[in-house]
Amino acid sequence: MAFYKCPKCKKTWQYPIQKCPDCFAILEKMKSEKVKVIGISKVTIPTLFHPKVPYFVLVLEDEKGNKWVQKSIKEYKIGEEFKVKLVEDKNAIAIWRAKYDILEGIEKVIELLAGLKINSGNRILILPTLISPKHPHLAENTSPQFLESIIKYLIENGVKSENIKVAGQSFTDIPIEICAQKSQLLKVCQNFKIMPLDLAKGNFRKINYKGFSFEISEEAFNNNLIINLPILKTGEISATENILKFLKKENYLGAKYLYSEEEIIENSKEVLPNYLTIAEARVIQRIDNLTAFFGVVLAGFNSLNLDRVFFEITYQKDLPEILKKIRIEEIPIVGRELSELQYEVGKYG
Repeated sequence: MAFYKCPKCKKTWQYPIQKCPDCFAILEKMKSEKVKVIGISKVTIPTLFHPKVPYFVLVLEDEKGNKWVQKSIKEYKIGEEFKVKLVEDKNAIAIWRAKYDILEGIEKVIELLAGLKINSGNRILILPTLISPKHPHLAENTSPQFLESIIKYLIENGVKSENIKVAGQSFTDIPIEICAQKSQLLKVCQNFKIMPLDLAKGNFRKINYKGFSFEISEEAFNNNLIINLPILKTGEISATENILKFLKKENYLGAKYLYSEEEIIENSKEVLPNYLTIAEARVIQRIDNLTAFFGVVLAGFNSLNLDRVFFEITYQKDLPEILKKIRIEEIPIVGRELSELQYEVGKYG
């Protein structure tokens, strides 16, 4: 857990408010290194947003004396150290709560996946969800706050802003520039002096694989790391579908006439470069297009596994065909337990 301390008056906040409201100094971020359990409450009565019982509400304290509460399915004892294991499995999915501090949520899920080896010379390509000219509160596109947070993370870890690219492509008749402006993602890029890319205006590489002829953006092959940055929506495999924006529009739309979505995804993942998905699920769009607060960040190197986990924690029963073959029990989960997060977003959100 991260806390924010004023260097002048020494007051501390759990929220990223940037400036001290008393003396207006820039707050300093403090990260918890060692956490112990100092209080436990067992909950046995279910509620709409916490249907699985029993669970435990822990009072945690770090080495600096900062305290907070956290839900846990696992039972702890007073004085026991609270630790979360890390994993390097490429099929693993990391999950963390991010109610106020998006950057902390992103930092945590990356840490849970054993971190990223990045430096000032790395070239990073970010692919947010950018599909329609909608305002951020509608949760149609990746939010500007989420894009801003991942860029801040990269810069704080040594990546130069000139080595970061934000890309997108429109698969409709609406120009990508209009979507970028309305969604406020363009403004984020301008604030960091990052030039956004329209993949449709670049070059494409033709790759044949098992009868499929894919045309993939050259930009996908010119970077040290690709970060797939989707916003998740109920009823959709948002993380996996977003990466298909690397395909040439005409190539993708033509393939849809000949093959199923499942066939396109299964074969395209064999020719696309490796990528890390960091998915936004703080405010998510339901099937009825209304939004619900969910407060979660997910990450993993397997976008299908990530989509499968999202369907599970939001209690979605109608799985797309491509997810039916993925057994949730076989996906390594780190960070938060599925049962700590589960509730029917579509029904109560």
